[in-house]
Amino acid sequence: MDAGISTQKHPEAYKGVNDILIVGAGPVGAVCALALRQQGIAAHVLEAQPEDARADTRTLALAHGSRLILERLGVWDRLDDVTPITRIHISQRGALGVARLSAEELGVPALGYVLPYAELTAALKQALREAGIAVEYGVAVDRIDSGAEAATLHTSDGRTLSAPLVAVADGGRGEQAPAPKFERDYDQMAVVCDVETELPHAGQAFERFTPEGPAALLPKKNQYALVWTASNADAQRIAALPDSEFLAALYRHFGGRQGLFLNATPRKTFPLRLAWTGSETAVRVVRIGNAAQTLHPVAGQGFNIGLRDAWELASLCGDTAASEIGSAAMLAAYTRGRRADVFGGLGFTDFLVRTFSNDIGLLRHARGLGLLALETLPPLKTFVARRMMFGARG
Repeated sequence: MDAGISTQKHPEAYKGVNDILIVGAGPVGAVCALALRQQGIAAHVLEAQPEDARADTRTLALAHGSRLILERLGVWDRLDDVTPITRIHISQRGALGVARLSAEELGVPALGYVLPYAELTAALKQALREAGIAVEYGVAVDRIDSGAEAATLHTSDGRTLSAPLVAVADGGRGEQAPAPKFERDYDQMAVVCDVETELPHAGQAFERFTPEGPAALLPKKNQYALVWTASNADAQRIAALPDSEFLAALYRHFGGRQGLFLNATPRKTFPLRLAWTGSETAVRVVRIGNAAQTLHPVAGQGFNIGLRDAWELASLCGDTAASEIGSAAMLAAYTRGRRADVFGGLGFTDFLVRTFSNDIGLLRHARGLGLLALETLPPLKTFVARRMMFGARG
């Protein structure tokens, strides 16, 4: 096995007192570890899943700002299977109002990028290996104890590991995950699959708002990745339709801007909710990515906010005296610095879901006017597009 990645239960090089401990080796945890290394700070990563766990089949939508983070970490050029989004078409079904966003108009190479989750995780794993960052796979964290000078992890193999700072990036799936401080169940599920259309996508994505919930088509190689939101009962029914009936239903739902829908891969569903746990839940412990907040996938903000969490935490650690890393003052500064981006993303996606997922007449007309304003007012278009690409600092 290459140096730096360890699946041993007790890697000899790790002393357990100076490194920052990261719980979770997914994209957010890996980006955090790589960014810390750029700051000259050692990180040690624990991942509950085995190294040979089955590859995740999800599709990711990366904002342009996330590309910049991956470029700075030397990861972007490792990615081959990436499809740029150069245009976005936004509309609502059965009502007036259309808005179009263009990368060329905004002076960027692409508004976002679509790629398989498995490709990004493989590239990050290779980068961790080459950077000599220790990663232990198949080691879960059963409990985290906070102390004035350090936090201590109790692992599934009976060890205790201490560090001045523990960054939890496990997606909120760990045994130690606290209850969210705020959550909203949308009573919706997303139906996801890949679909082939009669017309080529030419780099254009579609966001279609309907009373049942938003639907998105994201260009992915020579086809589209579909995210179709519906009520829990309808989503299960839609996902179970035979291919021919599913494609016909999708055409009725989405319209014919891309011609007919020709083929679809097997459908999967997952529930949608908003949950905010917050980054500060214990002394010397910080939560990042989905461990801190979970968003509805509309507008593709959640994953990108998580990468910005990781980058900003590492940057702040680099700007903090070694003796103060993990201190209450540092974690409070991190929370303040992330507040606008996180709450802006939570509020924006929640507003879109609740405002557009209904058939109230007055709101339907107001939505049409809003889309018209977005289409015709360049400053508003630039503000919205940059917010989607870079977050609150856009």
